[in-house]
Amino acid sequence: MELTWLLLLATLILSTTLIFFHGKIGSSATGNKKRRRLPPGPATVPVIGNLLWVTNSGMDIMRTVRRLHARHGPLLGLRMGSRLEVIVADRRLAHAALVESGAAMADRPEFVSRGLLGLDSATISNSNYGPLWRLFRRNFVAEVAHPARLRQFAPARAAVLAELTDKLRRRQEDGTDAAGAGTIVQTFQYAMFFLLVAMCFGELVDERAVRDIAAAQRDLLIYSSKKLRVFAFLPAVTTRLFAGRMKAMLAMRQRLKGMFMPLIDARRKRKNLVHGDDGGVAAAPPPPAEKVTTLPHSYVDTLLDLRINDDNCGERALTDDELVALCSEFLNGGTDTTSTALQWIMAELVKNPAIQDKLHDEIEAVVTSESGKGGSHQVSEEDLHKMPYLKAVVLEGLRRHPPGHFVLPHAPAEDMELSGYTIPKGTLVNFAVADISTDEKTWERPREFVPERFLEGGDGEGVDITGTREIRMMPFGAGRRICPGLGVATLHLEFFVANLVAAFEWREEEGEEVDVDGEKLEFTVVMEKPLRARLLPRGVVITA
Repeated sequence: MELTWLLLLATLILSTTLIFFHGKIGSSATGNKKRRRLPPGPATVPVIGNLLWVTNSGMDIMRTVRRLHARHGPLLGLRMGSRLEVIVADRRLAHAALVESGAAMADRPEFVSRGLLGLDSATISNSNYGPLWRLFRRNFVAEVAHPARLRQFAPARAAVLAELTDKLRRRQEDGTDAAGAGTIVQTFQYAMFFLLVAMCFGELVDERAVRDIAAAQRDLLIYSSKKLRVFAFLPAVTTRLFAGRMKAMLAMRQRLKGMFMPLIDARRKRKNLVHGDDGGVAAAPPPPAEKVTTLPHSYVDTLLDLRINDDNCGERALTDDELVALCSEFLNGGTDTTSTALQWIMAELVKNPAIQDKLHDEIEAVVTSESGKGGSHQVSEEDLHKMPYLKAVVLEGLRRHPPGHFVLPHAPAEDMELSGYTIPKGTLVNFAVADISTDEKTWERPREFVPERFLEGGDGEGVDITGTREIRMMPFGAGRRICPGLGVATLHLEFFVANLVAAFEWREEEGEEVDVDGEKLEFTVVMEKPLRARLLPRGVVITA
């Protein structure tokens, strides 16, 4: 290992020397060219860039970035290797970049290491702004996120809710520290993953299969986030020095593909049975009694129908690798973000029992008036539209605790100006989501959990969560690349928060104060001290 790092150090020194002399020659050749004014930032070290990437990790990087913003201003320039990264921490500048100049800031930054690592299958999140991205995004919005399509997944949500409340009830009966009980957020993560697997593949698979897929996805994510960062520095060299990491990553991807393809092929077979191979008149009637675990619609169904234009072979269907990449993106995009937001919201309701009681009063009033049977039944998806305080609670949770403190990075398609500074073409640009949503100039008592701010007369009344009019909070991003799953995520949060409060009274464990200020960076920003709570059943009947 020491020899490897010595070789890497020698390579870096040699590269630094070459870059230095190349820079001297280049600067003399273009000496008469006007110097660009780049966003300010801390001093850099050749090849490495800013030392904060070396001396900090996790939340420490975020805290350091916050201090650098205080010193250098809302537009901060950082270097990772030779690459410039710009971080925007002002809501007006974010609006100018993402909305007013939306098309110009809609690309994704190119990473040389992506091609070297074989990660070039296009998805919604990594595609550049253009026809392919529009095709993928339009398909997701129309065929998954549209309210009419979302209603088709209602049986899956009901089944997941029943299993989630059953697990929470048994967990409470067995004791929160019982062997194998796990934390509350782990129970949330399983439930959200179970739901997304069903929506993706059209099948309510058994718990063992869900956990196997979740483990494969998580192993790949953890490995990628911890072991592949080195490829951001001189990938042509590091991919050779760390070839073992590449092989391990490829093996994990094959493991995931081996789990996905039987589910995809089953859906393909079902589609052909119903519509025929050419998608025309039914070739054969569907099975007389499909399993109750099979859904009538799935994300995979829509992907099997997609056709993309290929320069080499004209219009074609998606390859297996492309299908796997899009399915993996679907599962990643809505699991940790939603389960993290759900944990933060439930933690705030435990911490603030008066808010929880007010929410429960609203739930009881709506369910009682709709069912005529008293408040002993679960909350339906139709009930959610009649609960303004529930919506305020969810919005306040997303404002106070956005699951991601940054969005997926953007990149300008051409050099652009922002607040008097030049943002060069291809620069990695990100936005400080958490800082914008807790800005004291925008919000009253920004560090407090106050759902009432989103009701009539509050400082958040009528807030535009999409950021189209103005940006005051942006948990889903803003502009052309805003998260297409915004509607899916808010529905899931409202549905599960309402039913969890209807089913249980959430109270603090004796001697276990809930900490809603401590944060830890995993894939999302989670509670440093995971939520523990005492759950008192309210007698609500939860059924699939």
